[in-house]
Amino acid sequence: MSILITDIKSLLLTETEPQAYVSGEKMSQLQSIDNAWLYLNGDKIVDFGRMDDPGIISIRKSDKKVHEIPSGGKLVLPAFCDSHTHLVYAGSREREYTDKIRGLSYEEIARRGGGILNSAALLRETSEDELYGQSLTRIQEIMSMGTGAVEIKSGYGLDTEAELKMLRVVRRLKENTNLEIRSTFLGAHSFPHEYRQDPDRYVDVVVKEMIPAVAGDGLADFIDVFCDRGFFTVPQTERILEAGIKHGMKPKIHANELDYSGGIQAGVKYGALSVDHLEFTGEEEIQCLKDSGTMPTLLPGASFFLGLKYAPARTMIEAGLPIALASDFNPGSSPSGDMKFIMSLGCIQLRMLPVEALHGVTLNSAYAMGIQDTHGSICRGKKASVIITKPVPNLDYLPYAYGSDLIDTVILNGRVEFSNIKNELESD
Repeated sequence: MSILITDIKSLLLTETEPQAYVSGEKMSQLQSIDNAWLYLNGDKIVDFGRMDDPGIISIRKSDKKVHEIPSGGKLVLPAFCDSHTHLVYAGSREREYTDKIRGLSYEEIARRGGGILNSAALLRETSEDELYGQSLTRIQEIMSMGTGAVEIKSGYGLDTEAELKMLRVVRRLKENTNLEIRSTFLGAHSFPHEYRQDPDRYVDVVVKEMIPAVAGDGLADFIDVFCDRGFFTVPQTERILEAGIKHGMKPKIHANELDYSGGIQAGVKYGALSVDHLEFTGEEEIQCLKDSGTMPTLLPGASFFLGLKYAPARTMIEAGLPIALASDFNPGSSPSGDMKFIMSLGCIQLRMLPVEALHGVTLNSAYAMGIQDTHGSICRGKKASVIITKPVPNLDYLPYAYGSDLIDTVILNGRVEFSNIKNELESD
């Protein structure tokens, strides 16, 4: 199927020479084309230009079956890339939400057996088919909100079989949806009750049992560890990362959400693709990240939901770092995968400019998933995964109108997934 989107008010984040990511002041520089067209053929972006470009005439002549979508007054941008989620989980945790309102902290809820351990207990009781069904509903929801690529972590199993069950569900989602999905093994998400007095024994289980089983079934692209106060120490983290690397998994890290943990430094030391959360980031951490190739990934949805401090995005950008933004979609600390709202939080709470937030949820977050060569910008040869907005004044309006549904059409891999014109296209 080929699609020609015409009369685009502004085609955002265009590239003729692809970049892996943008850093510092370059995050505020937007390449775009006004009064534009975009040609998609199969699952690829083939060409784009201004409406007065003669290239559009030759496309109309040569491709008689092209589906033309007029988009006057609308923006077109790359589909969102959400590089940090936990969306494969069982049930929900609204009772803890009420506990938070009553004043209990994240750590207090965890000590009472809530939090991650609560989700782990429920997940173990849930069948794989039921877990898949719940997760598929969430996948369909985020696709409808413009997400075209997502990373999904395990970590609510905390024993070998339950962790494998989660990752098998992720594999089924890859096979049965039109979404680009990357999987991450996060057996080191928390310590189960039975290992609380001997946490190193659980690390033994992760290293000697879980990682070989996950790798043997080819279930994970990445390995992750929650390296923070009250969770995994730096030596435990490094041991787990070393084992994951030996089994072909590239590191990612949860770091510095609750304190200065050393997790950022450990991530850079082991070549992590990204270090995520980073609410506690100072000059030492910033210098460590500079020119490291490790993407700082901020999760403002968790800070918003938990009432925690926000990462110092402005300081990081002004120091020359790149920033990615992700949803952290999970049942306990960020129960939403709405990346447009994450853009709004990036602007309102992290003091990012709208164009910086756009780079954070597209190109830079694609890099944080290792898919920057195929996703994250409007570039010839990249995947045909784009969003068409409803009529809006400009890019700034997207995060400004934080509660409004401004997405008209979502095209993933050249296929219209959600749109008020979908039925018309299908009937053709």
